Amino acid sequence: MGKDNQPKHRLEKRNIARKTASRRPIARVLIVCEGEKTEPNYLNAIRESLRLGTANIKVLNSPLGTDPLNIVDYAEQLFLKGDPHTDLRCKDFDHVFAVFDRDDHATYHAALEKCSVLNNKHRSNEGKAVPFKAVVSVPCFELWLLLHFEDVLAPLHRTVVVERLKKHLHDYTKGQAGHWAGTQALRQGATHRARLLADNTDGTSDTEPFTRMHELVEFLHQLKS
Repeated sequence: MGKDNQPKHRLEKRNIARKTASRRPIARVLIVCEGEKTEPNYLNAIRESLRLGTANIKVLNSPLGTDPLNIVDYAEQLFLKGDPHTDLRCKDFDHVFAVFDRDDHATYHAALEKCSVLNNKHRSNEGKAVPFKAVVSVPCFELWLLLHFEDVLAPLHRTVVVERLKKHLHDYTKGQAGHWAGTQALRQGATHRARLLADNTDGTSDTEPFTRMHELVEFLHQLKS
């Protein structure tokens, strides 16, 4: 084969085009949260710090209240039907996450079961099966924040979790921003502690401390990398 005598700038453009074409696009992710502000603020802060655009990562709270089954139902509804008021198109996601707490919710286990049924049941507008995951915390989201600072080895009521968290984040209140900035440097330790808890329980217990928040946080970091 003869030598390619095309100008250097054309070869460079061709190489850039090839690299761009082979680059895997960022997954489209829908995250529906129980909390109106706390969890959305935290997750959006992660998204912003990783420079993941809102075109790919949608973090919303459920307008149907904090009931876990309603959150799962709303997440499925958004995926299947979209929402013209927020520019969400139907089936325009590759992953769906429902974020909710155990607390004292009567429909907690029903929500877990429905997430299991929905996992890979629906297909995106690109024809791919869509993972549908429950990101739960027992007893509450604040357990994940507390794990950044200390071990949790026994069941705790949510009020006790918040009390212990305030010893580390003295101005902590639900709904405020800044929780990601105040904990991100300790993320690896929190992830390690969360994994140790997962060795003993899977979130189906009503009392044993557990969280899957580390999996969602890691997932977002993997999207960036």
